[in-house]
Amino acid sequence: MSGWRLVFSGSGGQGVITAAILLGEAAVIHEGINAVQSQSYGAAARGGATRSDIILADEAIDFPVVTEPHIVVCLTQEAYTSFAPEIRPGGTLLTDTRFVKIAHRVDARQIELPMYETVLREIGKPIVFNICVLGALIGLADLIRPESILKAIAHRVPADFIELNTRAFHLGFELGLPLRR
Repeated sequence: MSGWRLVFSGSGGQGVITAAILLGEAAVIHEGINAVQSQSYGAAARGGATRSDIILADEAIDFPVVTEPHIVVCLTQEAYTSFAPEIRPGGTLLTDTRFVKIAHRVDARQIELPMYETVLREIGKPIVFNICVLGALIGLADLIRPESILKAIAHRVPADFIELNTRAFHLGFELGLPLRR
């Protein structure tokens, strides 16, 4: 790995920023990879636009702003419309089938997965949707080891919710893994 630039986007309350923080913590603490994470919110905390940028790199990160991301995760139509065009040619765009309808094509691999529906069907609680998305991302792209994310979850999530989050991560991972290149 030399470096990855990612954008997680959606709306407040979807856990977009938490997913990015978990990825960054797992990379730094459990893999020894450098990471920088930043976030921005819309006017409303819940329901407003949310974006979190993350850079993972083996070397020092001199410029902590994501440009031409390798991977863009869009969990709302608004996020898709706003951020999908930023993806680098040949990058990967991950969307959820319930919340995003592909409206235009970008020069990227576009992957639509039923992550939200899978969480509702298998777990019944949408609160772990973001962790399923993170699992799908790790399944799709060999960014870091799944065990590193699970350790970060165990460290950050209250003990009563670790099993629930672990299940959600595995559901997403199983959705994404068959599509890994």
